[in-house]
Amino acid sequence: MSAKRRLVSGMRPTGRLHLGNWLGALKLWINLQEEYETFYFVADWHALTTGYEDTSQLRENRRQMVIDWLAAGLDPAQSVIFVQSDVKEHAELHLLLSMITPLGWLERMPTYKEILRELEARQISTYGFLGYPMLQAADILIYRPYGVPVGEDQLPHVEFTREVARRFNHLYEPVFPEPEGLVSETPRVPGIDGRRMSKSFGNHIELASPPDVIRERVGQMITDPARVRRTDPGHPEVCSVFALARIFRATETDGIREDCEHARVGCVDCKAALAEAIIEALRPFRQRRQELERDELTVEKILREGAERARAEAAVTLRRVREAMRL
Repeated sequence: MSAKRRLVSGMRPTGRLHLGNWLGALKLWINLQEEYETFYFVADWHALTTGYEDTSQLRENRRQMVIDWLAAGLDPAQSVIFVQSDVKEHAELHLLLSMITPLGWLERMPTYKEILRELEARQISTYGFLGYPMLQAADILIYRPYGVPVGEDQLPHVEFTREVARRFNHLYEPVFPEPEGLVSETPRVPGIDGRRMSKSFGNHIELASPPDVIRERVGQMITDPARVRRTDPGHPEVCSVFALARIFRATETDGIREDCEHARVGCVDCKAALAEAIIEALRPFRQRRQELERDELTVEKILREGAERARAEAAVTLRRVREAMRL
């Protein structure tokens, strides 16, 4: 057993990752693996909650996402990397915890009604969709972690997990710690249309995009709508290009702001500079990714070994749960 405190987190396999995924979660995961014992999993069962009709790309999306993880710097020597459905203990704990969880706790989840509204044209009024926070709680608690690295919008799910752990410990025995939510300090990452970067909106820039595609996508970004002419003074705080420049051209931020406010640099030039900064930042990632794409056996080996390590720890938790429940 490691003396480090443990963290657990996962991502749904939507295929290749974009800048928002990298800046909002993946960089945090990579940094945390130095200090903590980390378990990171591909949440393929969760992909079924809103995408059960068509699973034709699920396996390929899983593979592409793991390649991105590894290319970005997740280290299988430091982190346990695995696929959720390869560790059946998640499903058993989900079942057992569902027996003690009030239905109202699931119905009041803010993301439940929110996603129902967003995807009202989809047939997702299913048992699985209603219960996915329950499965998420099992995903976390099966490893008895100290914390869960999440985006701010996922904090209600961590609090739900804490409530479930608290209820189990009260009813039976204190098996589960109450995990903390660890939120990335990375600011909101805008897409090319100014909204939050998301594949759902089609406004994303993939990490694996070749340089010409990055230049094209950045060139499409919305800037200050009040700056109609090149000679008009700009307002950087409302500009998506400036928001990304704060990340990728961090040492130049003050100069970029002044040049924009005094109309010394136009939006086209600013976009071009940002595109080159993103391309340069992703250069090591692209090189590593190309190597992994050619080496399918390595990715499968990492996932197989990760699942074995995860199953061993999950089995310990389930043994304690069964004993506590007198099963």
